[in-house]
Parts: sequence; structure tokens; C-alpha cells
Amino acid sequence: MSEPGYRWDSQDYARHSAAQAQWAQELIAKMELRGAEAVLDIGSGDGKITAALAARVPGGGALELDFEPSFDLAFSNATLHWVRDHLRVLRGVARSLKPGGRLLFQMGGRGNARAILATLEELGRERPWEAWLGGLPCPYSFHGPEEYRDWLERAGLRARRVQLLPKQMSQRGAEGLAGWVRTTWLPYTQAVPSERREELVSRIVERYLRDHPAGADGVVTVEMVRLEVEASRP
Repeated sequence: MSEPGYRWDSQDYARHSAAQAQWAQELIAKMELRGAEAVLDIGSGDGKITAALAARVPGGGALELDFEPSFDLAFSNATLHWVRDHLRVLRGVARSLKPGGRLLFQMGGRGNARAILATLEELGRERPWEAWLGGLPCPYSFHGPEEYRDWLERAGLRARRVQLLPKQMSQRGAEGLAGWVRTTWLPYTQAVPSERREELVSRIVERYLRDHPAGADGVVTVEMVRLEVEASRP
């Protein structure tokens, strides 16, 4: 089943995705690239991370990709929590990797952005937002290690490390938080009529800051949880 389509603003995302970029750079460092690997990048964004990967593998096979099986490593950062059928993704990755090839994924994990989700659920019980948000199921796949280890095994991949990692996202005041909400929480903002979306963003920010005020330096913190997955093809 295809995923729902959301209208995504790449320029807005580029301005409000510093945390995702930082986490991606941390993940790239764990890959221990030598410079000639063929890397399958499963992701989306404004292109910064793909460019960083390309710079790390200048001798890679970017122009001669056969896909079955062609890749030394599959990489994904801040993307797969948008996907419902992870087993299908993993089976495709397993087909694409060379024997001994590795995958390194990081995505939103179980418990991710719990306070933001609580804020959205609260608004969804109030007028006028209940008309659009009331009963809206969580559109993200925030999984834990248990189910992911099972999917890896069923896909024919050998788990090396599957763990939940607590992270903190920092945004510069209400404006920074609003930018992140606008570019990240599309299933909620685009569920309401276009003329009410900025009002919804403002309500989310106000409600969140009521319960989680900015620090003395003006920085707003959001507690996040990432699921990091490292596995290999036997």
C-alpha cells in the first residue's frame, strides 16, 4: 500500500532540520567508510546528507549501480519512521546488499516526541481542532528493538545492534519550534484546512511551551528517541 502524499517544503526543512543533520553526521561516523564502497542511501531531505555521503565515498559505484546485489552498505537517517511496512523494506535491502554487506539505519523509535504527540492529542479533543484531528491515528512507525530484530531475521539479515537512543532536539524559541512543527508534523498540519494551518502550528507551539517552557537562553528542548539498527547480510 502506498504511503499518503504530503506537500513538503524543502527550503523550510533546510532551515529547521539542524538536529536531523547532526544525528546523520553522527551515524555516518559509525559507518567507518574507507572511500570506495557503494552506498544505498534510503532517505529524503534537502540533499545535505546525500552530499556528505558522496564526499566520503569518492571511489564508490554511484554511476554503475546494478541493485541486485550491488551495495556494500545501506544507510538511512530520519526517514523510515514514515514507512509502514518495514519488513518489505528490509527484504529489498537484503536483496540489494552484497554478501557481507551492512545496513545502518536510524529513525524515530518507540517513545519518540512523546510530549509533542500528547500536545496534539490534547488539541484533538478541543474545538475546533477535534473536527480534523480527533481520532487521527499516529501516522508514524515508532518501533522498538523487539519487533525490529524479528523483521531482520525474517528478511534474512543478521542483527548486530538494535537499540533505542534518547536524544534531545533544541530549537531557538517559539519561532524555531514553529518551523520544526511546520516541516515535520505534516500529517497533522495538513489534516486541517489550509487557511487554519498556521493557527494550528501556533496553538501547538503555545501549548507545548506552556508545559515545557524555554530555558533562560531561549532554547526549547524536545525529548526524542531514535531507533538505531545495525545488521549485515550473511
